[in-house]
Amino acid sequence: MRENTLVAALCARGHDAVLVPIYTPIRTDEDDVSVHRVFFGGINVYLQQKFSLFRHTPWFLDRLLDAPGLLRWVSRFAVKTQAERLGDLTLSMLRGEHGHQRKEVEKLALWLGEMKPEIINLTNIMLSGIVPELRRRLKAPILCSLQGDDIYLDFLTDQHRGAAMDLIRRNSAGFDGYVTTSSYYADFMTDYLGLARDRIHVVLPGLNLKGHGGSRPIRNGRPFTIGYFARICPEKGFQVLAEAFHQLRQMPGTPPVRLRVSGYLGANNRTWFDGLWKQLHERGHGDFIEHVESPDHASKVNFLQSLDLLSVPTTYREPKGLYVLEALANAVPVVQPRHGSFPELVDATGGGLLVNPADPADLAATLRRLVDNPAIADELGRKGREVIHTRFTADRMAEETAEIYRSYLS
Repeated sequence: MRENTLVAALCARGHDAVLVPIYTPIRTDEDDVSVHRVFFGGINVYLQQKFSLFRHTPWFLDRLLDAPGLLRWVSRFAVKTQAERLGDLTLSMLRGEHGHQRKEVEKLALWLGEMKPEIINLTNIMLSGIVPELRRRLKAPILCSLQGDDIYLDFLTDQHRGAAMDLIRRNSAGFDGYVTTSSYYADFMTDYLGLARDRIHVVLPGLNLKGHGGSRPIRNGRPFTIGYFARICPEKGFQVLAEAFHQLRQMPGTPPVRLRVSGYLGANNRTWFDGLWKQLHERGHGDFIEHVESPDHASKVNFLQSLDLLSVPTTYREPKGLYVLEALANAVPVVQPRHGSFPELVDATGGGLLVNPADPADLAATLRRLVDNPAIADELGRKGREVIHTRFTADRMAEETAEIYRSYLS
């Protein structure tokens, strides 16, 4: 989503920017500006890892398996992959032209060679295996965006993680610089991977504000509405919010409150979510909770504007937090964990409060404070909206990113 917004804004400023999907077509509720071709298509990457035959198949056959429609259809049936299998595939990808996906490396390198880009920006460091080959074929500076790579690495087994980090450190010698979305994550990745801090540029995320910022419905006695809008999964902490909501409603004297939940829910997390939802019903909250299937852009804005506050209490240290910006863009204040990029975002916008991470009791107490004082919540939201619409725009993000690119071209 961030890259799609960034590339659209760069093009709007007159730059010739191209967004190239890797593994699967991108998923966004805005206009998709990516090229209609997928490199390292997930089906081919998997088959080449599992079966040596597919490492030698003709490219025209690979293109059939890389069809965006097919990849979208297959992704609907994705299930959680065992860490051991994921680790082997990760190491192969990080070996680049020496791994099982060497054919895919050559395809991308040839395509980029025909395009002759002035600069290349890989969107995560897990793609660093292709850097040595790009270096051999192209003279363009190569940058890497850092945005949550540690979350993926920490999922691997200890053995695979250690080997993967060794390969990343070796591949990273080919990067000219890095771009990330918060000072927190720049400092963290400096220690995590031993990167040079002065080569990491921070560009705070920005939003395409089209549709955002309209008037929110007047309460008129309706219950105070707490919302969750993000990918629905354990890492995003919905289980923490569910427990906090239960504790909030158990507090004596709590005014009427309700919980609205939306966001992408993958098949691999459906059973987990259904269990939590059933538990909320069994605890007597069924009439006060609502799940809205992942909406389109207009419906997302309507969903956000129906809230009195948003909380996505992630259990990991979030490097971006786009859902925080989207909520604030609609004058919806946030209550977030005191870790990752959230302290920076709350400090920069004045649009929310911080709580102890993974602490439902502290979250419930803070929610109660705003439920009892809706005027405070409204003021936080008003401050947040003003800052988002002036400082957290897609155009500002594109301008700062373009300046970084220019510094490498000069």
